[in-house]
Amino acid sequence: MLDSSMGTRIVSAAVCVSLFAPAAASAATIRPLQDRVLIVRDDDRPRGIILPDAAKEKPARGLVIAVGPGRVDDGQRVPVDVRPGDRVLFGGYAGTEVREDGADFLILREDDILAVLED
Repeated sequence: MLDSSMGTRIVSAAVCVSLFAPAAASAATIRPLQDRVLIVRDDDRPRGIILPDAAKEKPARGLVIAVGPGRVDDGQRVPVDVRPGDRVLFGGYAGTEVREDGADFLILREDDILAVLED
């Protein structure tokens, strides 16, 4: 389930397909660096109501797809606290939006993550 080569942890493609089919193929091409985290936003908007994109509030929660190896502090690598597969809450304006092969992702620093949602 996890790929620990080069210190990067990534959710397997099978897990991505089952959770977020459009993002599955694209996630394999994005490898976060340092303490950055790759997230797919949850889509909690109500169905059947059509709003212009400017009026839609983006959900501040999502699924962690991949994490970097962590930041270096005083010569020591400090690993990222979240893991692929975690559902997290983050600031509404945090991170950088990325579109890869038709799938939307959010790349943000670990510090921008506010909490992990426990089941």
